[in-house]
Amino acid sequence: MKRCVFLDRDGVINRSITKNGLPFPPLSMADFEILPGVPEACAKLKAAGFLLVLTTNQPDVGRGIVPRELVEAMNAEVSKVVELDRIEVCYHPGRGASDCDCRKPKPGMLLNAAKALGIDLAQSWMVGDRWRDVDCGYAAGCRTVFIEGNYVEQLKQKPDFSARNLTEAADIILSQTKK
Repeated sequence: MKRCVFLDRDGVINRSITKNGLPFPPLSMADFEILPGVPEACAKLKAAGFLLVLTTNQPDVGRGIVPRELVEAMNAEVSKVVELDRIEVCYHPGRGASDCDCRKPKPGMLLNAAKALGIDLAQSWMVGDRWRDVDCGYAAGCRTVFIEGNYVEQLKQKPDFSARNLTEAADIILSQTKK
């Protein structure tokens, strides 16, 4: 079984657009910016033997606000600078989608990736900047690192660790991981 770091996209890999204290995904490629240190942090995790799986809720596609092609173009940009093993995206709108098991905080995206790639969830980590990411990690049986975005929303569960950015999160993961 392999160990993995599951990475939220907006606010962890790329800069979120903050409005009224809440994070939103960029709405154009012009607004899409990979955060400093992300390629290096991910390379350190890969060198330590972790799989990297991008897991992202993109409800604006299901709501008709953003075309799916834009999300896929952004994910392709991430793939140019980060060696990802898999990308999991939930496009469901999140409003009354009771049949959706993939939208975080539900663990469906992590469970799908674990099954496909042979991931040991107990030896894996979820890194995200919202309560949904932390709760998703716990629901899947992973340890969690919360990237503090200074948003107005509150966490529902306490993460295992907190960090200011992915560089710090990678350092925490590597310091807590047995070789």
